Amino acid sequence: MNFAVQKLFLNVVLLTGAMRPLPDLSSSTGLGMSQGVLLKLQNTILEMIAKGETLASTCQLLCLEVEALLPDVICSVLTVDALGFLHPLAGPSLPEEYSLALDGVPIGPMSGSCGSAAHFGTDVSVSNIENDPRWAKYKHLALPHGLRACWSSPIRDMHGTTIATFAFYYRDRRSPTDFEQTVVASCVHLCLIAIDRHQRVIERERRAFTDALTGMANRAAFNAALADLDCRAADSWALLVVDLDNLKVVNDTFGHLAGDTLLQVAASRITSAAHPARAYRIGGDEFAIIIEAPQALVSLEETAQAILSELALPVDCGGQIVVPRATIGGAVPSAGEPSGERVRQNADFALYHAKETRRGGFVRFWPGLGSSMTRRLTAIRDVTAALRENRIDAYYQPIFRLDTREVVGLEALCRMRVGDTVVPAASFHEATTDAHVATALSAYMITLVAADVRRWLDLGIPFQHVGINVSSADLSGGTIERVLTSAFEREGVSLEHVILEITETVYMGAGDQAIQSAIRSLRARGIRVALDDFGTGFASLTHLLTVPVDVIKIDKTFIDHMGPDGVSTTIVEGLIRVAEKMNIRIVAEGVETEDQATQLTAAGCVLGQGFLVSAAVDRHQATALLLERSQHASNHPARKRSGAPG
Repeated sequence: MNFAVQKLFLNVVLLTGAMRPLPDLSSSTGLGMSQGVLLKLQNTILEMIAKGETLASTCQLLCLEVEALLPDVICSVLTVDALGFLHPLAGPSLPEEYSLALDGVPIGPMSGSCGSAAHFGTDVSVSNIENDPRWAKYKHLALPHGLRACWSSPIRDMHGTTIATFAFYYRDRRSPTDFEQTVVASCVHLCLIAIDRHQRVIERERRAFTDALTGMANRAAFNAALADLDCRAADSWALLVVDLDNLKVVNDTFGHLAGDTLLQVAASRITSAAHPARAYRIGGDEFAIIIEAPQALVSLEETAQAILSELALPVDCGGQIVVPRATIGGAVPSAGEPSGERVRQNADFALYHAKETRRGGFVRFWPGLGSSMTRRLTAIRDVTAALRENRIDAYYQPIFRLDTREVVGLEALCRMRVGDTVVPAASFHEATTDAHVATALSAYMITLVAADVRRWLDLGIPFQHVGINVSSADLSGGTIERVLTSAFEREGVSLEHVILEITETVYMGAGDQAIQSAIRSLRARGIRVALDDFGTGFASLTHLLTVPVDVIKIDKTFIDHMGPDGVSTTIVEGLIRVAEKMNIRIVAEGVETEDQATQLTAAGCVLGQGFLVSAAVDRHQATALLLERSQHASNHPARKRSGAPG
């Protein structure tokens, strides 16, 4: 690299760093041949800086080149940290034990030549170390190595702060010569350029690996740390993934400034509770903790609980008091674990499972959890894609009178088209464990059904009702009434034609008052509710006293086992009698044979659903079925007397 290029590089550095220019050695200085040697030194060091060589190697070479130019001197470069302590950076000709002894020496007026120069921000020349009071505490370190004099110059940044020192040691008691002062002036500037570049690189890396909002290490830092971990030893480290459960609620309710405050406080608490483990912010509301301390690995449950307890204290988010809620998933490497990425995946699986089953708690990954979560995530991905590509469709199975086989209603069943194949909902039901997918699927189905009912009414079909299955997410989220009303009003169809079907599991709702309140609210609006698959869960007729429904659909299991004097027959008969007294309609599911239809009719059941009349069919076949077998309008006044849920 020629001198012109070096000067151009230097000008860029000067413009960005506001540093003082190098001494102009291209003009006559009266130093004869030494001028050319010094220019060569500048070029060599500037080229190293331009190529991105390390700060230590650059300063080491600078010292060696200067010592070759000035054989009577020994060079030293020390850095000064933010707290005012010295640290050796380069001193290739100094004894190693001497350099080590200087590490951590505080700067000050009596801290030798370098400490004093750094303290005062000016050159300090000591021609006799043995007698100078500034060396009183340190001469016992220098004199045994034959160091008799020392001249140190501060290296100051653009703000005037001393960040390093450049020093000449002498084996004789003397002061620097004029030429040595010229050399040092160049070296100080070269060191400043090298240090400035080094600090810029460090700052760039810091920003690249630091989350701007919280100050925590970020996802890039986490990925780098994860890649460095040894997975060959089982249980040698652990990964916890922490998800803030209520960040979205805080953002939506109080604004993003409150949400940012919550994140900052959560980050601080996680970092504190996890110490000495390393903590990272790896997503909007997600944090990761890499645990390597043996005592923390003994019980991940206790470690996770400590984090949850620390997080649970109230936070003032811009005048709004918020209690952070979090869920944690954890995993450790097992024998033969291929990579840290697999441990991370396992921790994510544990987190997903925790959010479904133990929200606000901790779940540790176990073998087998991964495969079930993989199936669930695959189902979510497939259904999401099907919704996006309009591959979800409604099929309909008729509800019919057991005596006349007239169709009095339909149940809408979700289907997914994959190529030429129509996939039943049972094949992708795991996707509905995700609340977002479940509500999106329900909304899509409701839109399809409303349009189909409109079409049937326009054809003059005396259409009575359609059952639409809804999930716990639809009910607990409070969106189902709005979605239902919007879709049917858009098509000009009365909600009298709708029955919402909920399974026994959803109905029980694990004691969820929100679901029970939603059922009451829907019925108060005149929307009928059917309890599907009755008998498969833990619901009993006593629950219907507090949360009534309009229709009970007896599960196919009971119908399959009906027989003369059988237990199932007794249960079905008793259920029909009790339901009649409670003014609840009964539909028998899974009716496939004439014998079943005859027994159910004898037991007092009026309505059935099953293959005896038809499997679930597409809208075109459903239209034909309704045109052929729909209960005629002339029969409508007798519908309720006949037991039809209309």
